[in-house]
Amino acid sequence: MEAYFQNMVEELRQIRRDLHKIPELGLKEYKTSAYIREKLEGFGITELETWLETGVVAVIRGKGKGQAVAFRADMDALPVTEQTGCDFTSEHVGCMHACGHDGHVTVLLGFAKYLQEHKDELENDVVLIFQPAEEGPGGAQLLVDAGLFEKHPVRCIIGCHIFPQVPQGKVACRKGAMMARNGEVDVHVYGESAHGAQPQLGHDAVLAAGAVITGLHTILSRNVSPLDSGVLTFGAIHGGEACNIIAKEVKLEGTMRAFSDEAYETMTKRVQEVASGIAAGYGCKGEAVFRHMYRVVDNDPKLVELLQEVAGDAYEETPPYMLAEDFSLYLQKVPGMFFFLGSGNAEKGYTHSLHSAQFQFDEEILALGVETYAKLLKKLAE
Repeated sequence: MEAYFQNMVEELRQIRRDLHKIPELGLKEYKTSAYIREKLEGFGITELETWLETGVVAVIRGKGKGQAVAFRADMDALPVTEQTGCDFTSEHVGCMHACGHDGHVTVLLGFAKYLQEHKDELENDVVLIFQPAEEGPGGAQLLVDAGLFEKHPVRCIIGCHIFPQVPQGKVACRKGAMMARNGEVDVHVYGESAHGAQPQLGHDAVLAAGAVITGLHTILSRNVSPLDSGVLTFGAIHGGEACNIIAKEVKLEGTMRAFSDEAYETMTKRVQEVASGIAAGYGCKGEAVFRHMYRVVDNDPKLVELLQEVAGDAYEETPPYMLAEDFSLYLQKVPGMFFFLGSGNAEKGYTHSLHSAQFQFDEEILALGVETYAKLLKKLAE
């Protein structure tokens, strides 16, 4: 790591720990937003904007040669009670930065300081997006809908995510689909209630729901190409009133994920058809209600090649993951790249997964994130 970025480690460590103490849920990140503004102003950055009440957008002006480049960090936390035992634990009981967003904000703040100190060298304007509500309801789409890219046209957008499945000291990415499109689905099965001793007088929603579940799990094997990947999981079922009553209603709750829009849309269509058709065979009514969420994180191949070049031996290709990320919603508007900043370190015990109450990482990785952003920006100016 270059000396400039190595010298940032302690400052970045303190910023991250400050942020870790004040986790806030989506669209309620008021303390976090104020902290970000204070730091940016302290760096001498004056062109600051507020979006969605808590979101912060900072613009650092370069020589204006070519279109601006955007970098994004998500800033919200999770409703998780921290169990790390660290001495900078969350001061907001029941809320925790369990997905590394405190680290993402720190990287972008460190990058902001670098940019301000090297303004004379900047060819392009740089737009830094401190985005609320990644965990929900999807702050990226809210910013897009609010006109972010109309006010700040950019040639591309770049982001990163701390990731324990990648070793510390590595950055990982892949061309094309890296993270999945996702959504949630509720399948309702409506029957007709009757006494359990007289089942012929009703239509059993529990029995129908059992058949519907079995049928739904044939969609991936029979309707989606074997060359595509998808997930259809029903993790909760609710229904019935008593052991001796034919149930009149059952609700199934599930998640859907796929690496292509075509596969996802096939799954959506077939879930409705299967639920309706099978339920009808039992004298019941079946219907599906969808909550479509994030899209495929589809990395621009040229940007990935630049990342490989600037990262050198620190680069490794990641397999695709069925995880979802609202950064994908920016990619519906502009080309971009999302990469993993490795945090896995078995010696220090930093192996807990994202969203774990014990999730933790070594802050030294944050300087690598800043350095990677800086090198990418220079390459984009060539």
